[in-house]
Amino acid sequence: MVSLSSRCDTQHNPLDVLEELINANDWPFDRASESELIAEVSGRWCDYHLCFVWQPEVAAVLFSCHFDHRVPQGKRRDVHELLAMVNERLWLGHFDLAKEEGVPMFRHTIPLRGAPVVAVEQLEDVVDTAVVECDSFYPALQLVIWSGQKVADAMRAAMMETVGEA
Repeated sequence: MVSLSSRCDTQHNPLDVLEELINANDWPFDRASESELIAEVSGRWCDYHLCFVWQPEVAAVLFSCHFDHRVPQGKRRDVHELLAMVNERLWLGHFDLAKEEGVPMFRHTIPLRGAPVVAVEQLEDVVDTAVVECDSFYPALQLVIWSGQKVADAMRAAMMETVGEA
């Protein structure tokens, strides 16, 4: 593919916009550098650790949303199978398991080449999607890891829609 431009057109650091969004929501965060921002957000089942890395050389923001626990070594094969099933139904991003740490995470890259700035709505959508998907997936993960349920059964139980309140 021939590139029409050899430079990054994005002139503003999207993490500056993200920092405003995080401040507006009163989420705890740390901005270790101009290219990295880490925040914490409470989900329905646990707290999630959000990590944003700005890579201006490719004009993209790498995003990951980490669960607050590790998968035991003996359960990782089942969790990989579960991740594959969950990923089939996603329209944005994907789930992964950090090889060394065994931490489940939602990941997505936001390409920004040619965009002068990132829209706050783009960042809101990615964070909202990550938290909703992590909250949806969390029960299935727990059923596989701690209850020893078969992957297909855990997935069915977690995806079952409830009506009303008990």
